Amino acid sequence: MKASELRTKDIAALEKEVADLLKAHFGLRMQRATQQLTNHTQLGNTRRDVARAKTVIAEKKRQAAQAAQGATK
Repeated sequence: MKASELRTKDIAALEKEVADLLKAHFGLRMQRATQQLTNHTQLGNTRRDVARAKTVIAEKKRQAAQAAQGATK
């Protein structure tokens, strides 16, 4: 998933995306533990996707805070 795709979503959708990615990552970890996982790169990819989504959430929250602060001045 690309960061540009994530930036088009709102914060609620991004938080749902993070929750879904964390569930998927947990499933992959369980598959690895039971030696059912064949493509180990999926673990790293989902971890990076979670980080990307959390980064975009932080950016959007920072922009919203700056906009609110600018409106009060």
